[in-house]
Amino acid sequence: MEIPVYLFTGFMDSGKTTLIKDTLFNSEFSDGGKTLLFVCEEGEEEYDPAELKKHHVVLEKIENEEDFTEEHLTEIYRKYLPDCIFIEYNGTWQMSTFADMTLPEDWELVQTISTVDATTFEMYLSNMRSMIMEQLFLSDVVVFNRTTDDTPKAKFRRAVKAQNRKAQIVYERENGEVDNQDDEELPYDMSAKHLDISDADYGIFYLDAMDHPKDYAGKTISYRALVYRPEDYKAHALVPGRFAMTCCVEDIQFLGFLCNYDKAEEIPHKSWIDITAEVKYEYAKEYKGKGPVLYAIKVTPAEQPEDELVYFT
Repeated sequence: MEIPVYLFTGFMDSGKTTLIKDTLFNSEFSDGGKTLLFVCEEGEEEYDPAELKKHHVVLEKIENEEDFTEEHLTEIYRKYLPDCIFIEYNGTWQMSTFADMTLPEDWELVQTISTVDATTFEMYLSNMRSMIMEQLFLSDVVVFNRTTDDTPKAKFRRAVKAQNRKAQIVYERENGEVDNQDDEELPYDMSAKHLDISDADYGIFYLDAMDHPKDYAGKTISYRALVYRPEDYKAHALVPGRFAMTCCVEDIQFLGFLCNYDKAEEIPHKSWIDITAEVKYEYAKEYKGKGPVLYAIKVTPAEQPEDELVYFT
């Protein structure tokens, strides 16, 4: 029988313990089964032993990163034989420790949830971007808590999506209410039939087009792009895109769209072009499903821009 595992990540005092307690002590989640809770750091918020006992939760602390091993976790698991496992991961530990390890037999990671203090996220982005983004790259759900009317939610969303496109973003007020309003403001007019995408806006455009491809279907777009087209690539296809720095220099990646063009074989790999294309929403194996597929209308050689990289701010 598979044992469901829920992983909670985030810096200390970002709200992990509060979220775990809200989940564990919710009658809709608890069905009378036993939950094993691994706590890997001590925060300001504490667990009430009586409340844990009431909801059939047993707590085990792992204080040292070197003790977070398959063997040690298995030993503790066999002591209790729980029906479910929660892990409150230490915000200062490397996420690679968890990502690279083999979980004990029959453990199945079903969800990774990360908490972020919205009042300090901008500071971390400016000063410790790679450290905080490492906490989020495995996340299925990212919860920004302590949000206010002044929280730059669109900026936060783009920062996370640039690193982890699959993550669902949730905003939560200080009083615990979920704030569903996302103040995403695109730097171009989506009511227009044609969009001119500047170099500075390509990162935002890419994320939004991949997240909401149906919104772009039928539009034409123009932008400057670097061409991905190795010699063995299929005829009449190329990928015009840009290199983007999602987190730090080590995380630079190429972000482009599949494009159909009858003269694709004439376009050299890693050359710069100005492209105008129609966007369609259709299946492509490169996307492993449906996504934005371009049909080139006009392609001309272009000069390399002053800054080859694009960003997401």
